[in-house]
Amino acid sequence: MTRAEWFLTSGERGNSATRLDTRRQDGKAWSEGNQARPLVHGAAYFTELLEAIRVMRSGDLLLFTDWRGDRDERLAGQGTEVGTVLCEAARRHVVVKGLLWRSHLDGLRFSQKENRRLGAQIEEAGGECLLDMRVRPGGSHHQKMVVLRHPGRPELDVAYVGGIDLCRNRNDDATHSGDRQSLPLASAYGPHPPWHDVQLALRGPVVGDVEAVFRERWQDPAPLSRSPATRLRALLHREDTDADRLPPQAPDPVPYGTHTVQLLRTYPNRLLRGYPFAPDGERSIARGYLKALRRARALIYVEDQYLWSPRVVACFAQALARHPGLLMIGVIPTIPEQAGRLTLPMNLVGRITAMEELRRAGGDRVAVYGLENHAGTPVYVHAKVCVIDDVWASVGSDNINLRSWTHDSELSCAVVDEILDQRQPRDPGGLGDGARVFARELRLGLMREHLDVQGAAGQRAVAAPDALCDPAIAFGAFEEAAAALDAWHQTGRRGPRPAGRLRGYTPPDLSGAQRALVTPLYRVLVDPDGRPLRLRRRNAF
Repeated sequence: MTRAEWFLTSGERGNSATRLDTRRQDGKAWSEGNQARPLVHGAAYFTELLEAIRVMRSGDLLLFTDWRGDRDERLAGQGTEVGTVLCEAARRHVVVKGLLWRSHLDGLRFSQKENRRLGAQIEEAGGECLLDMRVRPGGSHHQKMVVLRHPGRPELDVAYVGGIDLCRNRNDDATHSGDRQSLPLASAYGPHPPWHDVQLALRGPVVGDVEAVFRERWQDPAPLSRSPATRLRALLHREDTDADRLPPQAPDPVPYGTHTVQLLRTYPNRLLRGYPFAPDGERSIARGYLKALRRARALIYVEDQYLWSPRVVACFAQALARHPGLLMIGVIPTIPEQAGRLTLPMNLVGRITAMEELRRAGGDRVAVYGLENHAGTPVYVHAKVCVIDDVWASVGSDNINLRSWTHDSELSCAVVDEILDQRQPRDPGGLGDGARVFARELRLGLMREHLDVQGAAGQRAVAAPDALCDPAIAFGAFEEAAAALDAWHQTGRRGPRPAGRLRGYTPPDLSGAQRALVTPLYRVLVDPDGRPLRLRRRNAF
């Protein structure tokens, strides 16, 4: 197996303006010799991030991007609020620079006010935080990353990339009892919505790649917003609208592990004046999936907030149709985060049509599940994870929907381990690639949690951990666990609760009239398309 069989070459990225693929002497569009470590759940990520920031000292560099940032969200108890921790670092003369999506109005349940408050607090402490609205209309900056660099102490350099924002709801753990600092979701999730999410801790040369992604956005000369009203508000609130120069980028950290990592991104075809680092946009997340899915033979395992849009899931459907032995498991939220009379059908129509396409292609080889905690409360799945044949794994900010693949800014890490996993089956896909330790352990770790294989004392393990290496056994274990839990609920929860947290998922029906009404709204408001017109016409990425 060569890396070029799974990763995009520079030409395949489709964006020659970025420095990302030309900054290394070897000319490769990926970096080798890294360690990518999954941090499953916000509590694990927040605890590690807090410790890493607290050891930073004068002259160190802290860079972050976020969709939403809540200054009062506690990383690990009283006195560890996000704003407090970042401001303490700035007062120690750590160079703190942030890019927050300016967002739309809070009345639309977004986060303009909170992002502005966090940015102002950081500015007062001596850091710099820009509210960035350099997006296509209707789009957002959705990247979630933190980069910590330490001149003179490069062994401490680390980057965090994934789906977890520095905000409320995210600080949950494996019990899925929810973040005590909560924002409301659909009522079924209760006052403290249980939250499932994943972030990667990256060490090695890839840290320099993540920093380069931040620098490209930071150095964009376009105004932070083109809206006269927004610019006037920024003036009245005395917001920083001009980015100060960053210190020169330090050399990349030395090799640290056995993981090859490729950064994949989405940037829209920004109207009027394009990004200088992506004049026609970038759709390497979509292209990376398309290339990896062409090699799928055994099992596609997905955890995703949405799993929407038939135009996006078409590539999954094509893989299923090409290979009759290919299985697909999806783990998604049972209920959309907004469940109003209009928002619920508008959220459901994309998922319903996507699942219809998947099941036309794969039939009963496609299985989709929701999660609940042991109290029976649905778990909101916010993770963005895909593992293909236990070889290629992706963790990032991107969802499987059109806006994440074309319209919003996104950042994802595709990872292939150099080390083969010796457990059977060693080559589940049959292409001679061989299962890899990182991808397999990521999938097994997530599956074990959902199956309660390592659950509370006294609970029956539904499958031995090594047995789950086999795609067919893993597929059957999920099916059996969900069926048992569904039956337990249907009989009024009589007797001991079965092991596992999986519930079978079937989307509710929408009438033809409902579909006709909400489909145009869904396409325009929920799942817009940021591709150039010539690509839209061909449905090409």
